[in-house]
Amino acid sequence: MSKTNNFVFIVLNIVSWVIFVGLCIEAGGLIVNFIISLYKPGFVQNLYQKLDLSEMYERSKWAFFSMYSFILVISILKAVLFYVVIRLVSKINLTKPFNSFVSRQISLMSYYTFSIGILSYIAREAAKSLQHRGYVIDSLNQFWADSQAFILMAAVIYIIATIFSRGVEIQNENDLTV
Repeated sequence: MSKTNNFVFIVLNIVSWVIFVGLCIEAGGLIVNFIISLYKPGFVQNLYQKLDLSEMYERSKWAFFSMYSFILVISILKAVLFYVVIRLVSKINLTKPFNSFVSRQISLMSYYTFSIGILSYIAREAAKSLQHRGYVIDSLNQFWADSQAFILMAAVIYIIATIFSRGVEIQNENDLTV
């Protein structure tokens, strides 16, 4: 393995950790917002991202809980996705990259990415439905604006996972014949 590849993987590992920590902070902040919005709704405007859905809570608890559930699940899935990326980047062996661990991690990445994309799309459509009923959802659009990108990215990652799975099979066959 060349020094350039080693350096790139060290940088990727650091960037993955930074993104993971940021996503964990975001998910934690949203969880705290959710809990505080239930007990002290007036204090929410001073919290993380000022995500104040108290008007929605007053009009319909179902709408409030469904929108917040989408937000929380999507943010937690993004953090889990980057945890899988961290595991992959930190444990991949570039001298023999085609192994079952790498194949499994890339498959997991595609499943999590697809789940984020589908849930984001469903949440966006549910929010549009609520907007037609007079709810103010402007502050929510930031959480699922990129649903199509996640679905497309999941397709690309799945193709890569399939290639790695086939590579593992070929490598195992070659190991048996030697």
